[in-house]
Amino acid sequence: MTALQPETGVRPRTATAAAGDTAATAPFPTGFAWGAATAAYQVEGAATEDGRTPSIWDTFAHTPGRVRNGDTGDIAADHYHRFRDDIALMRELGLTAYRFSVSWTRVQPTGRGPAVERGLDFYRRLTDELLAAGITPVATLYHWDLPQDLEDAGGWPTRTTAERFADYAAIMAGAIGDRVPMWTTMNEPWCSAFLGYGSGVHAPGRTDPTASLRAAHHLNLAHGRAVEVLRDTLPSDARLSLTLNLHQVRPLTGSAADAEAARRIDAVGNRVFTGPVLDGAYPQDLLADTARVVDWGELVRDGDLAAISRPIDLLGVNYYTPTVVSAPEASDTGRERFHGGHGASDHSPWTGSEDVVFHLPENLGRTAMDWAIDPDGLYELLVGLHREHPGLPLMVTENGAAFDDYVSPEGRVEDPERIAYLHGHLAAVRRAMDAGADVRGYFLWSLLDNFEWAYGYSKRFGAVYVDYATQRRIPKASAHWYADVIRANGLPGPA
Repeated sequence: MTALQPETGVRPRTATAAAGDTAATAPFPTGFAWGAATAAYQVEGAATEDGRTPSIWDTFAHTPGRVRNGDTGDIAADHYHRFRDDIALMRELGLTAYRFSVSWTRVQPTGRGPAVERGLDFYRRLTDELLAAGITPVATLYHWDLPQDLEDAGGWPTRTTAERFADYAAIMAGAIGDRVPMWTTMNEPWCSAFLGYGSGVHAPGRTDPTASLRAAHHLNLAHGRAVEVLRDTLPSDARLSLTLNLHQVRPLTGSAADAEAARRIDAVGNRVFTGPVLDGAYPQDLLADTARVVDWGELVRDGDLAAISRPIDLLGVNYYTPTVVSAPEASDTGRERFHGGHGASDHSPWTGSEDVVFHLPENLGRTAMDWAIDPDGLYELLVGLHREHPGLPLMVTENGAAFDDYVSPEGRVEDPERIAYLHGHLAAVRRAMDAGADVRGYFLWSLLDNFEWAYGYSKRFGAVYVDYATQRRIPKASAHWYADVIRANGLPGPA
């Protein structure tokens, strides 16, 4: 989503933000979902147990030089064995919902054929335990862990992968569809397509611009095929969603050239998914920007857009930091390029717009990921979606921050920076709701410290600290603060 105002160093507080400080502390609506989220490869561990086979992230993590410190998700937070204790923690914190993802290879090892019952049993047990604790299970079918066998057959750039995904969706709907009321087909397909096949900083680590666009289309198609299957299989009151990491794009200055740079990044960063899913068509400017990279006429077949645009019940929104861009300049040539906080690579994930320059906003706080802290970006994103797609229910499915957490000699983890981050962003959500955005819930990322993809275990996003040597869990100060917010169904005064 593109913001119109330029980024000029210090961003003025908007009138809405300044006037909304009091409104932001108003109670949230009854029934607002208060949750936390995780992803299978990041927390489960048990990488070779009960029939599970390698996904692209197993292969990627075990390839030297791909993940910091050579870390892997083989053990991770050992959630596979400790899920009951983790759910007890969720209950203590007062969570009303838990968003988890399913490991595709745990239930269908090659991405084809019959399911492995032992794998399905884990998700049955997990779901039943959540329900017994009074916590709504929210299942995500795909959080980046494609079966390696399907990658070997071509991966997401290959059309048949979308069909295999629909088969897998049917398996999961049949296994736990009677007890899971909310389903997300995919998490952040932008990352799967453009970090996995464009810049190569995520699994499978390919750097092929054409493959990245083909992957984007087939991820869209897989979403549509899965929606069709889920509608046919699940109870009529099940809610279906897609989760996108939409980039809140801002031009660096008010120049026409910087506005054009923002338009290009909005196209390949956002509208490559929102266009076909919500509007039934790829944007014409995206097609023009990328025509030299891929033959869209060959890629998009008859019936694809109708399948992709099958109605969803809500849109999941992941937000961490804004994206600031400018037009290319001669002085940028040859220097190491910053790709907007998406990892270091000689290859750009911004297919078709590789020359756009990205900037870290000035005079804003930073997280341990070196991401700028700007709650106004979340407000602008939610209100922009409301204006562009009125009536579309929204859910903040990921929001959080990594900081350099440690255990004090007294055994506590004090993380005031995270509390301030969460307070600011939840206030932004409340203000967006006052402005008309239909936001149904908020999921903190993440419940637990975990395997943070290419960063390994060097970054801690969890509300609960994990001592990886012992697997001891220690709720951080932010976890207790979040529990107070949930109990009050609203925010305290200014952080």
